[in-house]
Amino acid sequence: MSTHKKHVTRRRVLGASVIGVAATGAAVAGGTGLLATASAAAFGYRDDGTNYVVDTGAALVFKVSKSTGDITSLAYKGKEYEGYGGKHSHVESGLGASTVTIRQTGSTILVKVVHGPITQWYAARSGQNNVYLWTNKADASFTATRYIVRVKPGMFPNTGPDAWDSTADKIIEAGDVWRHPDGTTHSKHYSGKRTIDYDHIGFTTGSVGLWLVRSNHEKASGGPFYRSLLRHSNEGGAGLYEILHYGEAQTEAERFGLQGPYVVAFTDGQAPSSSLFHDNLDTSWADGLGITGWVGMAGRGKVAGVGLKGMDATYAYTVGFANKDAQYWAKAAAGTGAFSCKGMLPGTYTLTVYKNELAVHTESVTVTAGGTTSLHTLSLTGDPSAAATLWRLGDWDGTPGEFKNAKLMTYAHPSDGRAAKWTGNVTIGSGGEAAAFPAYLWKDVNDGVLIYFRLTKAQAAAAHTLRVGVTDAFANGRPRVTVNDWVSAVPTAPTQPDTRSLTTGSYRGNNHTFVFNVPATAWKTDASQYNVLKLNIVSGSGGTAYLSAGTAFDCIDLLS
Repeated sequence: MSTHKKHVTRRRVLGASVIGVAATGAAVAGGTGLLATASAAAFGYRDDGTNYVVDTGAALVFKVSKSTGDITSLAYKGKEYEGYGGKHSHVESGLGASTVTIRQTGSTILVKVVHGPITQWYAARSGQNNVYLWTNKADASFTATRYIVRVKPGMFPNTGPDAWDSTADKIIEAGDVWRHPDGTTHSKHYSGKRTIDYDHIGFTTGSVGLWLVRSNHEKASGGPFYRSLLRHSNEGGAGLYEILHYGEAQTEAERFGLQGPYVVAFTDGQAPSSSLFHDNLDTSWADGLGITGWVGMAGRGKVAGVGLKGMDATYAYTVGFANKDAQYWAKAAAGTGAFSCKGMLPGTYTLTVYKNELAVHTESVTVTAGGTTSLHTLSLTGDPSAAATLWRLGDWDGTPGEFKNAKLMTYAHPSDGRAAKWTGNVTIGSGGEAAAFPAYLWKDVNDGVLIYFRLTKAQAAAAHTLRVGVTDAFANGRPRVTVNDWVSAVPTAPTQPDTRSLTTGSYRGNNHTFVFNVPATAWKTDASQYNVLKLNIVSGSGGTAYLSAGTAFDCIDLLS
């Protein structure tokens, strides 16, 4: 029994023996974690023999296993929400035997869980329906790092692209992609969001909301445009994820150290308060708690930029910062390109300016603790769109967004019934070419797509450079081009993630431009005739259909 509760009495509530605090009139059911009088709860904790039971003093009581560090109960207003399939909420699939301790410092209760290279922390603040979490990972003993909040079946509506019903739906890929009888596809991978696009994820009934508010991801990997699983639900339960390092479509090495806080928050149905979002969250209360690896705001710095010169007003710009230890990003203001990134760990970073998702400028910048690094206007000179062309299909922005099916692919499988056919021969100058051209090309699905175009006699008299930009590839898939009777050499495969991505909701890999120098002898000399460009995927690996070697396009153009 915690020493923080002085006047203890034993009562009978709903026929169960409970322990409560007489002074406040609160009661907590020892075996179930149910609040008998949520509005009269007392902030504190107790030991029920198996778990540490933490009463937030609001409407939330949660339990942490003394043996594993799992959260084994999340009871909000007397109703249990946690757990499914015999599993609880934890790092990865559970740490197993761990050393678990608890202490109270003023208005904060802190639980520490130690298991080899991972230390997990949970904190409760008096009067808040929140659990604050941190994960400190020291090495790569665990191949991935995630925290999953497991939610009981039937607590929230089972809807969305990341929801399925295994009693009615059919598995079509790798045990984690499902097809509904109506032809739509569903998977835990189909969040449809980049990291930069969301602050929180969750579920709501309209009267109760359960949310996971993400951290700033400074120790995560993949940058601002990384896409990963965020939540799932089915008839057997639901899950919310904080992904810190995940192998799927990963473009960066893993970072180690303390990540957090991220927050499990209950509401009365509404979205969580924006005061919990990482850009707004006041974490000064954590400064004196002794959390290993914690760096308060006094030990962090800031970068502020006057603006960006050479922006394309059609696109949003993002300024990213990365080194081996941390990553950050800030949105640039429309018009001026001014940006500000605060709360950064001291160090030297590579600053990258992105036009949408395409890197168009890089330089080095140093951040100091307690200081602001001020930058003059940055001139953007790396935009391939600046080159003069004879024609261009799509635009250079680091995404396949202009092409057919691209937007659907962030929350559906390529075989989804809503997808247009993956064929896509187009004629330059006919209008709507990009929307008719397939976002992805697979060796076993739509290989050999054709682009028709005319050249004037003068244009056909010269050699030209053909650029094919891609955003990602599977199984070393890369384009080889044929122009009329001329066939290019097989290009070298660039470094790309070695996992599924094109079928798991992400076109995001390493942007790469293939450059083909097409000789003048390749062109049709009759200006009335069409030249025919054929794109084939070459690779010696991959499976069949949508798991055959493939690639995602960014832009294709012919320089003048």
